[in-house]
Amino acid sequence: MKCLSPILANTALALLSLVAIAFLFAATGCQGPATDKAAGRHSDSTYTLTGEIQGLDSDWVYLKHEQTEQGDIDSVRAGKGRFVFTGRAAAPEFCLFALSNAGTKEFRTGFFIQNGELVLSGKKDSIDEASLTGSPAEEEFKRFEQGQLLFYSAFGAMRQDYEMARTKNDEKKIDSLQKAAVKLNASQRRSIVLFALDHPSSYVAPYVVFSNFENNPDVHQLDSAYKGMDSAIQASYYGKKVKGMRDDAIRTAIGNPATDFTLPDPQGKPVSLSSYKGKYTLVDFWASWCGPCRGENPNVVKAYRKYHAKGFAILGVSLDTQKESWEQAIKKDKLTWTQVSDLKGWESSAAALYGVKAIPMNFLLDKEGKIVGKGLRGEELEKKLAEALK
Repeated sequence: MKCLSPILANTALALLSLVAIAFLFAATGCQGPATDKAAGRHSDSTYTLTGEIQGLDSDWVYLKHEQTEQGDIDSVRAGKGRFVFTGRAAAPEFCLFALSNAGTKEFRTGFFIQNGELVLSGKKDSIDEASLTGSPAEEEFKRFEQGQLLFYSAFGAMRQDYEMARTKNDEKKIDSLQKAAVKLNASQRRSIVLFALDHPSSYVAPYVVFSNFENNPDVHQLDSAYKGMDSAIQASYYGKKVKGMRDDAIRTAIGNPATDFTLPDPQGKPVSLSSYKGKYTLVDFWASWCGPCRGENPNVVKAYRKYHAKGFAILGVSLDTQKESWEQAIKKDKLTWTQVSDLKGWESSAAALYGVKAIPMNFLLDKEGKIVGKGLRGEELEKKLAEALK
C-alpha cells in the first residue's frame, strides 16, 4: 500500500473499479448553457449532462472539473431525481461527480464528459456504479476497464491470501505473494502501455497511463507511451502530465546523479543532501500520517542498525505539515537518523525535485551521490545494501 498525493487520491476515488493498485485537470470548465436555438438542437460545441438518479430527491449534486487549476465545481439542485449540467469542453474531460451527504461532498465516481447529449443513470445508494452514456471517450474508458478486470480480480485474490498469511505469520507465503504481485503489476503496466500505443489519438490513454504510473515509474515504458501519442494528445492536459512524469523519471533514473537539496531538521538547522557524499545514503520520503510508511519504518530501522557501521546513512524527508506530529512519529518509530522537512506536505520542494507522488518512496545513493536504487522495501533494501556494503 502507498499514501497518494491528493490528486492521485481523487483519481483513485474516481476509479473504484480500478483501485486494485492504482488526475486530473484539462481543457476547459463546464460553463454556461448552450443550445443551437436556430436549429432547435444541441450545439456540437457544448454539452448537456442530464442526470437520472433513483432515490435522489431535492439534493444538491456536484460536478468537479479536475482538469482546471483550482478544481472548479459546478453545482445544481436536483428535482425528483433529475438534474441538468450544461457547459463546454474543448476536449474530452475527466470529471468527478458527487452527491451531498449531510452537507459534505462525496466524490465517489468519475467519468469522461465531452460535447453532446450526455445521460448519467444510477441509484443514489450505489452512485459509484452510475453509468454515463453519450460520451465516446467514456465508452472507450469502459472498454479499457473491462480489459483490466482480470488483473484486478487476481490482485483481489492475492490480497485475501496475503491477509491470511499475515494472520498465520507465514513468512514464506508472504514472500511468495509479494513476488507474484510484483510480476502481476509488471504485466498490468505493460498492458496499459500497449493500450496507449494502440490508441495514439485517445484522450483516455494519457489519463490511464498517468493514473497507473504514479510511483516509481519506468522511464522506458513512459517514454514509449508518450512518444506513441499524437501531437494533439501530447499537448493535452494528461499528455503534459505524462511528459512531466517521464521527465521526473529520467532525472531520477538509476545511474544519474542525485539532485541536491537543503531542508531544515526539527531544530531548524539546514541539512544538505550533498553533505552525505562518501556514504551509501537512503533518501527516505515518508510522513507521520502515512500508515504504509509507518508500517515500513521497522524495516528501515532494521537495515540502518545492520549496515550503519559499514557506511550506510539515511536522510529522512517528511511530507508532514504539523511539526509536533512529525517529531512524535520520529520518537515513537525510533528513527535515530537525521530527519528534515519544510512542513509543506505534498508541496515539499524535495518531493517535487524527485517526482514523488506517493509514499513511502526512497532513493539509494552510492558514495559519489549517484542513484543506484529506488523504491526499495523490506528485504529488497537489505539485499541491495548487502551487495553494496560487502
